[in-house]
Amino acid sequence: MKKILLFAFVMSLGITAQAQIETPAPSPFQKIEQKVGLTDVTLEYSRPAMRGRTIFGDLVPFGEIWRTGANANTKITFSDDVVIGGKTLKAGSYAIYTRPALSNWDVIFYSDANNSGTPKKWDESKVAATVSAQVYPMPMDIQSFTMSFDDLTNDSAVLGILWEKTYVGVPIKFGTDEAVSASIDNVMNGPGARDYYAAAVYYLESGKDINKAKTWIDKAINMSDSPAFWQYRQQSLIYAKAGDKKGAIEAAKKSLKLAKEAGNNDYVTMNTKSINVWEGRPSIDK
Repeated sequence: MKKILLFAFVMSLGITAQAQIETPAPSPFQKIEQKVGLTDVTLEYSRPAMRGRTIFGDLVPFGEIWRTGANANTKITFSDDVVIGGKTLKAGSYAIYTRPALSNWDVIFYSDANNSGTPKKWDESKVAATVSAQVYPMPMDIQSFTMSFDDLTNDSAVLGILWEKTYVGVPIKFGTDEAVSASIDNVMNGPGARDYYAAAVYYLESGKDINKAKTWIDKAINMSDSPAFWQYRQQSLIYAKAGDKKGAIEAAKKSLKLAKEAGNNDYVTMNTKSINVWEGRPSIDK
């Protein structure tokens, strides 16, 4: 009898284990990893859905602190210092809370990022930055709560928050230019061809001193045993921006020749178009 009861008990445990049902989370978790300039940014949040409900001013009351999503607090992590709302946030993790209103939201970056939702006791000393963000109406409903990184540049991004017919954006400034410029200054004490090339291209793309870029690209070319077609291509663009069309054409022709030898049709096309433009002829696709 004892053996029968033991067998029945073991079988019941097996049935119970097999009977567990896994269902989708009503507010699925999302993790976004974004590189902005030299800084790694990670955003972690949960995404509730509208499900026919009125969201702002109802489900999410106006004028009250909101966890900005569902479940655990929304968390953003920066690998380097950033500037938000005129304040420097040190590298690390922050909870993002909001206080929605009809025309503007307060977006709050809170230094304690380990809450299950909103803090049981709000600590103003933990508020690292607060930004007033304008509400932009959307032409259609955004069914799932969404956060995004918009308008990316080397030095900035906008943290977007979307739900229902609402969009708000928080500008974030990154210290990319300062970091790269400091790195260039340090390396220029004993730079090699790659350093000069990287510095020149950065100055070109960032709209900085084009004459410095011209000096550096020339050094990069002269220090290279066999300059590549992409190096000559950048030299041609820098010369053109510096107003030296003759030098730009000469560099582009060198790049074109090497690109043809390497079988790189993209650079053949780009150089052909540039040469035609700089020589005053119509640009012809080849």
